Parts: sequence; C-alpha cells; structure tokens
Amino acid sequence: MLIFTKNRKERKAMSVYISPSGEGSLTARISGEIDHHSARWLRMDIDTALNDNHPNHLILDFSSVTFMDSSGVGLVMGRYKNMKAMGGTVELAGMPPYIEKVMTLAGMDKLVKMSEQNGQKKQSEALSVTEKGKEDING
Repeated sequence: MLIFTKNRKERKAMSVYISPSGEGSLTARISGEIDHHSARWLRMDIDTALNDNHPNHLILDFSSVTFMDSSGVGLVMGRYKNMKAMGGTVELAGMPPYIEKVMTLAGMDKLVKMSEQNGQKKQSEALSVTEKGKEDING
C-alpha cells in the first residue's frame, strides 16, 4: 500500500510516503512542513492506510520534515490513540533535534517509542557533558 500526497491546494510543501516496513509494520515517511493545514491531509492519508492495513506497529519518520508546529504533536497523539485502539504501537523515527525536543516536552516519550536519529552522537555529547561536570567538580 503506497500513498503519496503532494501539492494539495491547502499545502504545497508537504508529502507522505506510506509503505509496509516489515511484518505487521507500516512506515509513514513525512517530508516538508507540518502545520495545521498539512496535518489535516497527513491524518487522512495515514488513517486510511491504518484502516486498510491494520498494522500492529506504525513508524512515523520525521527525517525529511523541515518545519513543525504544535499540529505535529496533535498528529502523533491522534495516531497513538488510533493504534492503541487497534492494539498496536507507535514509533517516532528520524526526528531532527528541535522536533525531538517538542515531542519530549509534550510528553510523547511516555506514550510512544522515540528512536534516536543518531544515538552515537547523542551518547558522545552526553559523555562530554559528564566529563565537563567532573572537571567542574574537581576544580
């Protein structure tokens, strides 16, 4: 099942490519801008794919998203509720740092799996902060 949304009247800078991604999983690769106009079309396209395929796991890939306002949080929350009703789970993947921060501040990390875009980089950043903290303590 593939759905491609592009150049809708209400939003020209948004697209979503939805495809199976393993047994029982569905991946929605979102690109462009997520605002209140585009979120409506994203919801419709993703929900159609969920109803047609009944996956047990939905992956929302944000790696090509260039802008997101609070409508993105609403988009994720609605898909979480739909998947929960179907007995499934949601995973957020490929989030740029600003999107990950917004999702975490909204508490989405308590409801859905949030995959790190670059786990190695984040781990090394955490180590450097820890090492700096030791230096500050030790004088």
